[in-house]
Amino acid sequence: MNQPMFDIPKEKVLALIPARGGSKGLPRKNVLMAGGRPLIGWTIAAAQASHVIGTTVLSSDDEEIMATARACGCAVPFRRPEELASDTAATMDVVLHALDQLPPYEYLVLLQPTSPLRTEADIDAAFELMVRSGAPSCVSVSGAEQSPYWMYRVGADDRLSAVLPVPEGVTRRQDLPAIYTLNGAIYIARIDWLRRVRSFVSAETVAYKMPAERSIDIDTREDFEKFCSIVEQQVR
Repeated sequence: MNQPMFDIPKEKVLALIPARGGSKGLPRKNVLMAGGRPLIGWTIAAAQASHVIGTTVLSSDDEEIMATARACGCAVPFRRPEELASDTAATMDVVLHALDQLPPYEYLVLLQPTSPLRTEADIDAAFELMVRSGAPSCVSVSGAEQSPYWMYRVGADDRLSAVLPVPEGVTRRQDLPAIYTLNGAIYIARIDWLRRVRSFVSAETVAYKMPAERSIDIDTREDFEKFCSIVEQQVR
């Protein structure tokens, strides 16, 4: 998508990139280099290239991450409080804190730096889907690797009970209904609705489908190495 197919000024759209310094699974992951740029730089670049985003802001408690984001051209107008940078801090509290520090916007695009293969085209298409459908929010999803229709609970007597009943007549995995999971790449919402609902997901939310190859979520060293391998193949 080259240009958005609707008339919403970019000045009304804020992108927020949350990146705290205390990662446990892969320490300092947001500033690790991959393909000639820090991990967080991939998300900043996608936001900057988007046709719908007007301002991109970082929320972080970490000086190195803040300096790295600034070097990539991302605004860092405030520092996240320590109490919102712990392992137990809720993402929505981080979002609302950021919104309270900034001038008013109408739409928020939350972009996690651990999803570096999400593109500007994905962001624009997700935003357009939300606007065209009249929904208050849109989140990105990808096909689930394991179907819950073939998952079971194990009781105290070691007997199996199905998590979900398999639809009548279905005997093959490929005939099961398609199931999707949040891939963490894109969360978009009208800010007035978001403040009221305090969640990006409700019965009104629409889903933007992304392929598995762009849905990588970096949490471990193995995830990061896989990403580096993908990037190296792209630049050859």
